[in-house]
Amino acid sequence: MRPPGGGKLSSEPLDRTQIDVKRRDFLYIATGAAAAVGSLCAVWPFLDQMEPSSAVLAAGQPVTVDLMQLVPGQQVVVRWRSKPIFVVHRTKAALAELKQPSLLSRLRDPHSEERQQPAYADNWSRSINPEYLVLVGICTHLGCIPEYKPSAGDPSLGRNWPGGYFCPCHGSRYDLAGRVFQGVPAPLNLPVPPYCFEGADKLVIGENPKGSNFDLGSVEQL
Repeated sequence: MRPPGGGKLSSEPLDRTQIDVKRRDFLYIATGAAAAVGSLCAVWPFLDQMEPSSAVLAAGQPVTVDLMQLVPGQQVVVRWRSKPIFVVHRTKAALAELKQPSLLSRLRDPHSEERQQPAYADNWSRSINPEYLVLVGICTHLGCIPEYKPSAGDPSLGRNWPGGYFCPCHGSRYDLAGRVFQGVPAPLNLPVPPYCFEGADKLVIGENPKGSNFDLGSVEQL
């Protein structure tokens, strides 16, 4: 499996919690709770309207995501500059878990000391607004695409799983701030791309807040 920037995305089946919009690998929505599945039909028009033109995608211009109907626990995956960008509406429980000493002690870089994020996301939540997580969805080991596994105690990942991302290629794990666990092949946290908000409900991927000039090429590793 190779990263989007270096070739085709994996041909392996997508997670069942993901929906292929117009049968193209542009935009997916995933949820970790079965109860949320019923809401996906209502969200479909919102996803369809968000799809930028092919010209915008090719130029690598900023992509706007409407967050109005993204409920807590859900993830949207947007393609920007041929890279999958994970956008998660984190729950209150997930945010509380990010600060737990029991979790921090298991992470390789719990305080984001490596430059894998802009200064405005260099904090405990690795985000501008703690409620929303924005990450480049490319594993820092060999460039695979991690799976969204938000449910704490997921049977496939063990009772002490706090929720986060699992890379099926070589077993790397990340929490719901994209911070990598100790003892896995991946050396670094998942990168945070440049982004900002237009109001409370519009996320702009590929554009920094005013006063910042962060470039994704400056991170330690994509």
